[in-house]
Amino acid sequence: MLERETTEMRRRDLLKAAVLLPALAQGNIATGIAQDCNCAFTPPVGDRLDQGPFDIDQDQGWQTVLFTTPSERPLRNPGLGLVGYAWEEGGPSLAARAGRESLERHVEKISSLPFVDVLYIRCDWRNVQSRTGRLDLDPVWALTLDAAKRKGLRVAFRVQLSNESFQPEQVALPPFLRDRVPLVAIGRIPGKGNAEYREPRYDHPEFQKAFAELNDLLAAEFEGNPLIEWMDLMQYGFWGEGHTSNYPNPFPDFATARRTFVSMTARQLETWKRTPVAVNTQPDISNVGNRAVIDMAVRAGAWMRSDSIIVEEPVQIDELANRPPWIAAIMEDGYLRQYDTQKLKLDAVGINELENYMLHVPDLRANYWGLWTEADSLAHYNEMFPRGFDRLRTSIGYRLRPSWVWQRKRYGAFELIVCVSNSGTAGVPGVLWLNLESPDKKLSLRGALDSGHPHGGGLRQASFLLPKDCNGKVLLSAELEIRPGMKKPIAWACEQPVNADGSVTVELKSENDRGWRKGV
Repeated sequence: MLERETTEMRRRDLLKAAVLLPALAQGNIATGIAQDCNCAFTPPVGDRLDQGPFDIDQDQGWQTVLFTTPSERPLRNPGLGLVGYAWEEGGPSLAARAGRESLERHVEKISSLPFVDVLYIRCDWRNVQSRTGRLDLDPVWALTLDAAKRKGLRVAFRVQLSNESFQPEQVALPPFLRDRVPLVAIGRIPGKGNAEYREPRYDHPEFQKAFAELNDLLAAEFEGNPLIEWMDLMQYGFWGEGHTSNYPNPFPDFATARRTFVSMTARQLETWKRTPVAVNTQPDISNVGNRAVIDMAVRAGAWMRSDSIIVEEPVQIDELANRPPWIAAIMEDGYLRQYDTQKLKLDAVGINELENYMLHVPDLRANYWGLWTEADSLAHYNEMFPRGFDRLRTSIGYRLRPSWVWQRKRYGAFELIVCVSNSGTAGVPGVLWLNLESPDKKLSLRGALDSGHPHGGGLRQASFLLPKDCNGKVLLSAELEIRPGMKKPIAWACEQPVNADGSVTVELKSENDRGWRKGV
């Protein structure tokens, strides 16, 4: 009976996903990311730039009019960076939890670290809602959003539906829901006598009703907010990671669990269209349908994340490293989260454990590395071991520059071919738009590259046909469309000077310039 029900539920879930999500490529994403998975969004056909090849027989003369070298300075661009935690599953900094510093002081310190690009909140459902019909955000939210706005940072967050950190005294559910949703004891808490961990019946109608409201309330507050970098998908289990360790799940059977989380995933993906959603790549050790959740999310364009990097299953490393190039990856590791230099072991060549951990992030072509909550320890660690953060800040994510710009005579006018090089490890997390303008704005051209291009370590060429009699200087800039309709300017990663607006200046050659080449 269960086998028949499971088969039927899988059929229904697949049909539902086909309706709610783009019916893209075939392939099993959860067991090695399928490279045939199409991008969840692409530029309109009319806005796609010609991306070659640009053969020599197409033009009546050409010359290279700009070439740049890669910068090694850190850049604060969307879609990449080091992540300071305003709040993690156990709370703010250890000093703030112990009353030795205020929450305000903690947020100010973590946001003031010069190497922090994104501020992150990971809190319980009870920390964002205390009654039906509205959000009641804990003070850390306003403090974090204010700090990000003042300091040019971005904000990401996760709302946990379950958290073992405060059990048995507290569960993640808000108080108004605890007597309406069954809580299932799943096993004893180490060191707490007979106390047991409790997980909600996620499939219960009252839970589903409240969850739908929570999702809508969060979206009304944060969906499309330019300060928000991403939202972690609200998933099953401890800390929202998609598991309950080696404890059983609270569901009566696999079919119910899978159906529940496929539905909850579809609801979130349907709601969050302008803000990236990140799915945890946890293997399905708790039998709740993670395989289907990851597949649905990635095919809908969700980013990917993992909460560890060394003590990690081979399948997760494979998924993350071989993900589609337009999808960002977010990495952290909690084992050494306090950055206590006195407790870090050195290997035979003098590399400390944390540096070894973080220098695996470029191996995965990842975009982000989590720094956790301890601002003072992070500053001290960086003083003692600066290489780790320095390397990450100049390698993770994408680093773009116009390596070459050619001008060609074509169709009785001029054509510019821009070659964008990516010296970072990751592809562009979305769609890259190139803008070409004259200083007086009378000329204004723009167009997009294919999703994910240029890939990490690669390059991509694109062409602009200029109006006749176009001459003088033009300004070349770029934007990242991180989700459909959400474009953000990016800084070029070149050593040559850029203008105040972030553009580089290209000097067009005249028709009679002596530098034109043909047949050479």
